[in-house]
Amino acid sequence: MADGEQVVRQAWMQAPATLAVMDALQRSGGEDCARFVGGCVRNAVLKRPVDDIDIATVLTPDQVMQALTDANIRWVPTGVEHGTITAVSEGRPFEITTLRRDVSTDGRRAVVAFTDDWTEDARRRDFRLNALYLDAAGRIHDPLGHGVEDAKAGRVVFVGDPLTRIREDYLRILRYFRFLAWYGRGDPDPAAVSACKALKGMLSGRSAERTSKELFKLLAAEDPRPAMALMHGAGVLAAILPTAGLERFDALVGIERGILYESDPELRLASLLPDDPEQVARSIERLRLSNAQRDRLTAALAREPRIVPWLSPREVRRTVYRVGLRAFHDRVKLAWAGAARPKLASQWRKLLALGESWTAPEFPLTGEDAIAAGLTQGPLVGRALKEVEDWWVDEDFPAERAGALDQLARVVLALG
Repeated sequence: MADGEQVVRQAWMQAPATLAVMDALQRSGGEDCARFVGGCVRNAVLKRPVDDIDIATVLTPDQVMQALTDANIRWVPTGVEHGTITAVSEGRPFEITTLRRDVSTDGRRAVVAFTDDWTEDARRRDFRLNALYLDAAGRIHDPLGHGVEDAKAGRVVFVGDPLTRIREDYLRILRYFRFLAWYGRGDPDPAAVSACKALKGMLSGRSAERTSKELFKLLAAEDPRPAMALMHGAGVLAAILPTAGLERFDALVGIERGILYESDPELRLASLLPDDPEQVARSIERLRLSNAQRDRLTAALAREPRIVPWLSPREVRRTVYRVGLRAFHDRVKLAWAGAARPKLASQWRKLLALGESWTAPEFPLTGEDAIAAGLTQGPLVGRALKEVEDWWVDEDFPAERAGALDQLARVVLALG
């Protein structure tokens, strides 16, 4: 597909929301003032689904804002200092960025100048397969001459000198491995790998939020094992997760792809970490994970209760009640991935099915029951209910409330 060659128009290009934004820009700057850019174009070339739609334009941010206002399209100045305005058309965001060139950068933030040169804009992008533009008529523009062929061949190659591109933004190291996981085929570019290895130390101190975002996107690929192995071999993985290991991770991805048919980036991250609460906590802090992500990883990697493939149905019910269904599933999958005997797959699947098929009942007693049984409000109420709940779990969750009340009476008598 050569530069300017017509492509089949795709549904996202013809959607009313998209047409409204492009029409607003074209009315202000002419037919070729705006083009789709980056991931949506790459995915269009590869006939993959398109989620985010980014637009590049020769219009300045002020002109973009005025054009959208004139068309009654809502906009947000999400990154106006870097030339980016987000249009919201029919509830869908479109990131519109003025063509630009870097004036200076410190590896975190760039000072940019606006330009009307499409090739100059392409030269500041990360990879050649992302330096692609698609005009409203459906013509591909490949200013650097390699983007289309790279995308089709599965080559992830930096634009220009890899060391220079990485020094502009050190998180491009992680982006390289992420794009390799999603789009790479065949042997990786030696110059890219060498540059990532040489500058891996600069990942220290980068934005934890951006680091974890890139890592989760990498782990969400269908099969990230080759990219992760290369990342590990280059020392890049150790730069962000010093305690990470690949053996359980490799096994988990194999289980997911071959048997469970799912992809779970959070659980894949858990599989990289050791079963050591202190090291897990440090990794969570290093990546600044959300509270929900922290809680999930902590529960998934807890040491007790121990998960083995020969758990009885009764033990499964007890464990699901104690840790919750999601944590139980996570821990079964991690235990399965770390098991020395992969031939027990049917037993691991049975554990998952048992957990899924059972709904944990609600404990039948409350604090009011304990007070009615003779306790005064205070710590003894919680202690008594806890002892009765332990008995109730050990008895395999009897449905009769009367039995729990009888046990409560015995506990209250013992507490004096």
